[in-house]
Amino acid sequence: MAKKVVATLKAGSGKTLTKVIKFVKSKKTGSYTFKEDIVASENVKEFLTSKN
Repeated sequence: MAKKVVATLKAGSGKTLTKVIKFVKSKKTGSYTFKEDIVASENVKEFLTSKN
């Protein structure tokens, strides 16, 4: 399950950036953690579907 933060960020070059929070399950312990990153709006789906 993933959650995309509503706020978007503007870079000086005109690209729109989005802060993305991903819910990831640990293989060792089975617990869940959050992975946060700021990615370009075009790459949000790629970030959410990645296994890392």
